Amino acid sequence: MSRLNVVLAVVLVMCALAVIQAQHRSRTYFVELERLKKEARALEEQWGRLQLEQSTWANPARVDTLARTQLGLVPPTQERIRVETGRAESWRSTP
Repeated sequence: MSRLNVVLAVVLVMCALAVIQAQHRSRTYFVELERLKKEARALEEQWGRLQLEQSTWANPARVDTLARTQLGLVPPTQERIRVETGRAESWRSTP
């Protein structure tokens, strides 16, 4: 009977250590999960800011204003506008 008690005590200690290890692993994973959630929120905020910045930079009115003021671009006159009709490949030279 005492031999059975020793075996059961060893099994009990091993089970207790397994529970402790599982709890520790669970806490470690939870901390990692929370860190990754925080990082995901930060990345989502950055993505929103980047989308806003992109829409600001790509605003056609802003591009037109910069083209006129900083680059001195103006719309072409009617004499300089030419509309081509025909096939797109016709301008290429054949080898």
